[in-house]
Amino acid sequence: MSLIKFKRNRLPWINDSIGNWLDTDSFFSDDFFIRDKDLPAMNIKENKDDFEVELAVPGFSKEDIAVTIENDMLHISAENSNNAVQEEENYTRKEFSYNSFQRRLQLPNSIDQNKKVKAAYKDGLLTLNLLKKEEAKEPPKRVIEIA
Repeated sequence: MSLIKFKRNRLPWINDSIGNWLDTDSFFSDDFFIRDKDLPAMNIKENKDDFEVELAVPGFSKEDIAVTIENDMLHISAENSNNAVQEEENYTRKEFSYNSFQRRLQLPNSIDQNKKVKAAYKDGLLTLNLLKKEEAKEPPKRVIEIA
């Protein structure tokens, strides 16, 4: 059995440079939806009291990862200090990436940047909890008594 490299081309009759120019998917790209293979996959979940950001960063230790907030931007970066990962030439396909990365996310106004951000790293998953401002939280449901 031979392995064939698959490349999905929406416009197979047009060469790559024109196809990339006509590709409309990039109109909807921003830092939340970047599809660079060197960036870790990310989930963002909005809860009642906070936002939960998850990044899949296997192959890094927590000492390799830096998280900062500056000027309404969340910066997440990692520099791989593990030199044991080496390139080998006999791969048929290689998709694992242990490269350093940087991700930047514009924080919404509802985030309270003065409160402590909870960060945890376990089993290759970095989880950040960004607390909301009190005025941004949903008010509790009120029951109105009918007279």
